[in-house]
Amino acid sequence: MTTPVDLGSLFLHFLTLSLLSIGGAISTVPEMHRFLVDKNGWLTDTSFTSSVALAQAAPGPNILFVAVLGFNVAGLAGAAAAMAGIMLPSTVLTLTATRWMRDHRGHIGIRAFSAGLMPLTLGLIIATGWLLALPFLRADEHRWGALALIVATIVLTLKTRLGLVWMVLAGGVAGALGFV
Repeated sequence: MTTPVDLGSLFLHFLTLSLLSIGGAISTVPEMHRFLVDKNGWLTDTSFTSSVALAQAAPGPNILFVAVLGFNVAGLAGAAAAMAGIMLPSTVLTLTATRWMRDHRGHIGIRAFSAGLMPLTLGLIIATGWLLALPFLRADEHRWGALALIVATIVLTLKTRLGLVWMVLAGGVAGALGFV
């Protein structure tokens, strides 16, 4: 059941996600999906996935997918609420922490904290990739093509220096030609 869009709730949820977006806003996509699709029904699973994919394929900052999601939920006001929510706390926190860390960069705790963020970020990115792949893995007509693309991407990433943009382009071409 679709609930009416509450811009305040949208803003506050994205405000909270901003503080969890270690590795970038893309790392919070599973929670965005839970909130926008599962909990509130403001977007369908397909429209959510398409919104993220469209924004990621477009040139510009990685965070533009947040504006696309907000726009698809509530037009320009939704885009503004989502973007303000995701940008405000993380920007203030990043500026403050960066200045403090620069002054204390030699401290062992700072180096340990930075090293500890790497596996956390990797885990969040893997969760995002899995969530975006699920609709294709569940569909019988796309399952094997999607699995082949996932495996090919992992192998090419680990074994070559091929840029990710070329893999995204190849996946797009494969999809456009009906292979996936």
